Amino acid sequence: MEKLLKRINELAKKSREEGLNEEEKKEQAALRQEYIKKFRQGMENTLSNVYIMDENGNKRKVEKKK
Repeated sequence: MEKLLKRINELAKKSREEGLNEEEKKEQAALRQEYIKKFRQGMENTLSNVYIMDENGNKRKVEKKK
């Protein structure tokens, strides 16, 4: 994930300074999609271990919306 972020940031800096060619734009878009996918997976893993306690003291697992 760290290498992914480093490359995304390199391309963002180059984009601001001098612009990107078409191949680099495609790479940047693909890297961003991959980052979002990994972020969501991590968030889902975290939320799968979260419990909510109601006012009666009962714990229930957080469920994904349908």
